[in-house]
Amino acid sequence: MKNVLKNDGQKEKTPAERLISRFNDSLPFDKRLYKYDIAGSIAHAKMLGLEGIIDKKDSIAIINGLSSILSDIDEGVLKLHGAEDIHMFIEAELTSRIGDAGKKLHTARSRNDQSVTGLRLYVRDAASGLKARLTGLISVLCKIADEYSPALMPGYTHMQRAQPVTLGHHLCAYCEMFLRDIHRFNNSFISADCCPLGSGALAGTTFPIDREVTAHEMGFSGLSANSMDAVSDRDFCIDFVSACAVTMMHLSRFCEELILWSGAEFGFVKMADEYTTGSSMMPQKRNPDMAELIRGKTGRVYGSLTALLTMMKGLPLTYNKDMQEDKEAVFNAHDTLDICLAVFSGMIATAKFDTGKMKAAVTGGFMAATDIADYLVKKGAAFRDAYHITKEIVGYCEKNNLGLAGLSAADFSRFSPLFGSDITDAVKPENMVKNRAVIGGAADVKQNIRSIVARLEHLGRMTGQARKA
Repeated sequence: MKNVLKNDGQKEKTPAERLISRFNDSLPFDKRLYKYDIAGSIAHAKMLGLEGIIDKKDSIAIINGLSSILSDIDEGVLKLHGAEDIHMFIEAELTSRIGDAGKKLHTARSRNDQSVTGLRLYVRDAASGLKARLTGLISVLCKIADEYSPALMPGYTHMQRAQPVTLGHHLCAYCEMFLRDIHRFNNSFISADCCPLGSGALAGTTFPIDREVTAHEMGFSGLSANSMDAVSDRDFCIDFVSACAVTMMHLSRFCEELILWSGAEFGFVKMADEYTTGSSMMPQKRNPDMAELIRGKTGRVYGSLTALLTMMKGLPLTYNKDMQEDKEAVFNAHDTLDICLAVFSGMIATAKFDTGKMKAAVTGGFMAATDIADYLVKKGAAFRDAYHITKEIVGYCEKNNLGLAGLSAADFSRFSPLFGSDITDAVKPENMVKNRAVIGGAADVKQNIRSIVARLEHLGRMTGQARKA
């Protein structure tokens, strides 16, 4: 098919050209980088003027024009369409507003260093935002953990009741995970906090630019050291999405437990109505859909990480068009984790825990078995002998349909003369928790919370310190 002229004199695209445009153009998704692209362009234009590479009047005109474009996009006056990518859109719009001066903006840079600069700025902001989300979640969990620090519940291994702990201790375990996640986002911020602008297409530029000026303008703490690496590096994207994936894994584990605990078989927790849904057929249902969705969306973020790793595998230096796939993976991981953290924080903050059912779950059964063996060791038995004696006691109870808490001191003494009258106190759930007073143990909840709060404050200072270094 031949090209035909449209009413405005431009050639109408052929079907093949429209297909290629739809396949190739990145504006539909990279338009969300507009403010970062403009920030990079303003810094670049300011440097060009300062160094005399372009006339200062042109530099000022460019900066003013870019500022007006930013304002119009923010206010919804300017719609983003009709260009291959956000970089070409902004440059074309700038030129239409200020004339030939706009054509000078791209002096001494390439889309290769321009685009990766904007993406690094985006990842820095995204990492900071997710860190703030996690900080809020940890604060909520610490408050709940403090409230429920004495609330007894079973601890599990292999999904079998193992030893008594407290709800506070259990919640603090997730705080530890989320603290590590904040550390990962601090590291991903640092990974992205390196300015590549000035690297050009791959070999730098012949113009006498001052890269430190542009880096300072954008708040970068350092400069890339090798122009080839600078335009082809996407490790910072992988670091960021990896941190997102690990955090989603932690949320998924937590959601799995809340889903189990909310069922009638456990009955440990009741989620607020806004975080559950009913059934279209069964009026009694309160389905933990929000927790299930978070659990399910974990796979979406894993997919983004796999996509990035696969995209980069085997790519020769330097820039390749494959790398255009970086942005959607980063955006998807960021968006998914951001809303999941927001939903989860509200869900856990409004959840109601049934401490009565939790306590009932630690009575009866054989959760005191380890404590009985420890009791014997403290009385002089070798641990392996104490282990076998306790196993005999458990077997006796199973045969006679008894729980360990139902045995008297006399019953225990039938199995070993080392048992005294104090054995019945040793197997009480509250004492089993109290006796685990080692650092990090089940009795150490208050100290654990204080430690979490202190480390949270420390992590909050890490990014600022790194940026000053």
